[in-house]
Amino acid sequence: MKKITLLLLGLFLVISSCEKDDDNIDPKPITDYQAKLQTMLDENWAEFAEGKESFPGGYALQLLSPVGDFFVSTGDLANITNQTHFRAASTTKTYTGAAIMLLHQQGKLNINHFVTDAIPGTNEPYLPISEEFNIPFKNQISIKLLLQHRAGMFDIINQDIPDTVSQPYAGTRYCEYIKETIGLTHTFTIEETAGIVAVNQLYNSEPETEFHYSDTGMGLLGLIIERVSGKRYDQFLADNFLTPLALSNTSFPYEGDDITLPSPFASSFAYFQGESFDVTQDNVSMHVAEGNMITTPQDLATWMSKLYTGKAGIDYKNVRFYMMDCLPTFESHQYYGLGTVFTSELGYGHNGGHIAYFTAARYDPDTDITFVIYTNVWDFDIIMADLYVELLNMYAVVYEAKDILKK
Repeated sequence: MKKITLLLLGLFLVISSCEKDDDNIDPKPITDYQAKLQTMLDENWAEFAEGKESFPGGYALQLLSPVGDFFVSTGDLANITNQTHFRAASTTKTYTGAAIMLLHQQGKLNINHFVTDAIPGTNEPYLPISEEFNIPFKNQISIKLLLQHRAGMFDIINQDIPDTVSQPYAGTRYCEYIKETIGLTHTFTIEETAGIVAVNQLYNSEPETEFHYSDTGMGLLGLIIERVSGKRYDQFLADNFLTPLALSNTSFPYEGDDITLPSPFASSFAYFQGESFDVTQDNVSMHVAEGNMITTPQDLATWMSKLYTGKAGIDYKNVRFYMMDCLPTFESHQYYGLGTVFTSELGYGHNGGHIAYFTAARYDPDTDITFVIYTNVWDFDIIMADLYVELLNMYAVVYEAKDILKK
């Protein structure tokens, strides 16, 4: 018995010694990660801005990770916080996709329905029976195809109206034409923009044949959300996502004269041949449901993390097997699901571009890292040659940031 007692005592001392050693192995201090991320961001911005006289703007980077949450910024954004507002543009599409999936989950719509089908429990179709919505191939377009950008929809926002149509706005971007001829604060509606598609019978392809990114198609989904829910798009998002998730710094401007950002905000600049122009104020009413969001790095990162982990009110199975089911696009490195972009080694989320902000936001299930990065300047000396150069530079920053957090 004495020998057994001594053996047990020895074993206890060994275990205690091991536990003590483990306790003495301190995790990497948060300040180490913060300092390395800051240095990395400063260096990347300095390289991007090198040789550009009086170059405005900067980078802001928010990270949520297993080793901690971090926010760093640089350039003219050096003194902002993760509560500073900016325009996040097409990252809005993640909210539209989530809203559609929530209504699908509730049985209030079916994503496989055609837009000509009746809303469940009613005799009303998803899109009104009117000339404004007599879009090409209407009876072949499903809600899901609109979310996937595979409905063949012409894009009023990103495509010039063909100069072959007999219209005063032929050969122009319709919304820019209207702002120049009617007024900068004209309130655009989806009835108006869809009507341009309908009256001119514009389309890119037959449904389900090709990927064609279409903000106009997303705008149709915004109207469907309103018709099904009985609430305005922004109110539906507030009631179902913003308030429950405490995302109080996120909003979705709706009217043409709602051109400012809440304070504090990061101004945005267009840079061309050594001159910069403040373009912060803007009418985003033509972007409802596809690019009208104002948010903060903290809010957007929280949204991405909760949405793609099934904690935003949508069952994870619906998020994983619908929203995150991504198909090839015209870009070899990027795939598209339901209001969701997938980029290898970055994860699921969306990009956004609104003069003069670029944003990338993703959640990576492999690493459990969420990031939001944005810049508040468009260098038109670069963009005129290649629109995506600035975005690819931001991707490079994120790759480096993720490497830092893994070490």
